[in-house]
Amino acid sequence: MHIVIPGAWPEPEVAGELAGHVAQRAPALAAWMAHSTTAITQSPAADTWCMPHEHWLLKACNFNPAEAEHISAGLGPLRGAPADKEPVWLAELVHMAPSRDGAALLPARVLDITPEQSHALWETAKDYLQESGLELEALTTDTWRVRWPQAVTLPCASPALVATSAVNDWWPQEAVARPWRQLANTLQMAWYEHPANQARAALGQAPVNSLWLYGGAGQSQLGRTPPNDIQTDFSLYDLAISQQWGEWIEALARLDQQLFTQLTTQPASLILSGRNRYVELSAHTGWFARWRTQDWRRWWCSR
Repeated sequence: MHIVIPGAWPEPEVAGELAGHVAQRAPALAAWMAHSTTAITQSPAADTWCMPHEHWLLKACNFNPAEAEHISAGLGPLRGAPADKEPVWLAELVHMAPSRDGAALLPARVLDITPEQSHALWETAKDYLQESGLELEALTTDTWRVRWPQAVTLPCASPALVATSAVNDWWPQEAVARPWRQLANTLQMAWYEHPANQARAALGQAPVNSLWLYGGAGQSQLGRTPPNDIQTDFSLYDLAISQQWGEWIEALARLDQQLFTQLTTQPASLILSGRNRYVELSAHTGWFARWRTQDWRRWWCSR
């Protein structure tokens, strides 16, 4: 079993202050970390163009990026799973809003998009495809496949990463991306007062007003399929991103009771990620496991 907890490893600036709370409020996790082997991977966004938990998953799939690609390109074939051999470009339905840094993005994960809303937006989007030269294919409620008329090389960040910073930092400016920029801008205007978004507004929900492009790698670049025993829990993620550490501690305590206590009886690999790094913890095995311990605070507080 692989248990992935995004947002579970705070940055060094606050990790030391939180270590005592972790030991006190999450004793099952602390005990498990003390009896595990540790493998730390640095995952700077400037290199990967994705979040650390996405980086771990792509490494677990033995993704082999091309020379001009960031590892984030592998999210296309990983999530698109097409039968053909073409590069897999994906577009995620998102919300964009003005911010002090230009624009902020909310990913589909927090938007609760219904199939009916997705279909309605898709029907409107189809009317603008011929002019752009691009093709769109609905894969899931919140993800559409994008096909270009020609092969393109274009660096694109994952929506999860863009949601933690500013859209302007990752918006593709290359000339080859012009058709995509034009289509995205056109859809923002077409969806501005769309009935689907008016219905969302009546419920107090953010409008689905844009698409975010990412991916670009081919299926053959994945060395293997994702492990089928991955369990991912996002209950700490948004609290860590927004640095709400008091609520983060409370959520960690609940998670300790609901999930981490299972680790005492089930063999597992535990992956804790932060903003720019992740750690993979594997339980010691054998008769001597109970006597092998490590001071987990040393790596927890490391830079």
